[in-house]
Amino acid sequence: MQVRTVRVPYGETGGGPGQVQIRLEGVTRRFGSVTAVDRVTLEVAQGEFVTLLGPSGCGKTTTLRIIAGLEEADEGRVYIGGRLVSDPQAGIFVPPERRSVGMVFQSYAVWPHMTVFGNVAFPLRVRRWPAEAIRRRVTEVLQLVGLQHLMDRPATALSGGQQQRVAIARAIVYEPEVLLMDEPLSNLDAKLREEMRNELRALQRRLGMTTVYVTHDQEEAMVLSDRVVVMHAGRVLQVGTPEEIYLRPADATVAEFLGSPTLLDATVRGSEADPDGVLVEVEGTGWRGRCRAREPIPVGTRVKVCVRGEDLEVQRVREPKADGGICWRGQVEQSRFRGQSRLLVIRGEVGLFRVEVPKTERFEEGESVWVVAQAGRLLAFPIR
Repeated sequence: MQVRTVRVPYGETGGGPGQVQIRLEGVTRRFGSVTAVDRVTLEVAQGEFVTLLGPSGCGKTTTLRIIAGLEEADEGRVYIGGRLVSDPQAGIFVPPERRSVGMVFQSYAVWPHMTVFGNVAFPLRVRRWPAEAIRRRVTEVLQLVGLQHLMDRPATALSGGQQQRVAIARAIVYEPEVLLMDEPLSNLDAKLREEMRNELRALQRRLGMTTVYVTHDQEEAMVLSDRVVVMHAGRVLQVGTPEEIYLRPADATVAEFLGSPTLLDATVRGSEADPDGVLVEVEGTGWRGRCRAREPIPVGTRVKVCVRGEDLEVQRVREPKADGGICWRGQVEQSRFRGQSRLLVIRGEVGLFRVEVPKTERFEEGESVWVVAQAGRLLAFPIR
């Protein structure tokens, strides 16, 4: 393929906050008969932290690698900072080293034969920076990630969290326009992963660096991101703030991936306007009540009702109090003490419910209870 670099304006570009830094237009990548990335279109603003979220095999890592230039798209265009860096139809492909992107991998990828200083200095040496400038810049970046006191230590003598900081320092040392991160925290233990999330977000805000991050961890995406891109089967299902995608998922597939809910089949029996949107009356097998919908749904439409544990109450009463909500009778199958709370697994006639209750509330396995969702707490999605 011919390698050409072409600067093409596509609206607001450049270095100011809110201006487009990365743009994908109908990007597609196939591996044989499998379409790994399917007509993905996305814009990332200067200084924004955007996470590609989805299950394994959804195309998020392939999308990231296309932005980096580590994979060539079969169709579509990729722009970085106003430059067209990939357009297969026009024979344009700018290689990774000319895209001004820093990359952090899941495996750290530190060089074992180098010190911490040598690892971080390597990108500058490749770019033929003067020795004194390299020392100043590497020292500055190591101070930024809290490793200046370890600069002479062999990189492999560090802990996992410290090695990941080395990888981040190496990616940002030459001040790329874009930072790309592929599940960089997945090899760390739970406590260290949480600490690194906080450090990473604080660092990104301090630098104001445009960042695209890949993860399958919902909590990680929620904590880190300005916006989340939910992907499934190579396609973008929804783009929005963490709050938007969690509280107002676009469809049942997005809802199912966020929060591990129970999905129940039902039929719409009525619909009414509400100050917060639309309330629909739904009926399932042996139950009926009101839930929320993104838009009016015709009577008779089959829907999936998304039931999340945090939207449920567990009642020990003969007649439950639901106030127009939805009730299911069930039996406590498991009661697990989790320190800050207690997790109940309740088997109802329609399926399993997982409900967090206060740690002081005791439920016995085999106990009969009511699972209650107050009106409008649940979401209904048409089955397409």
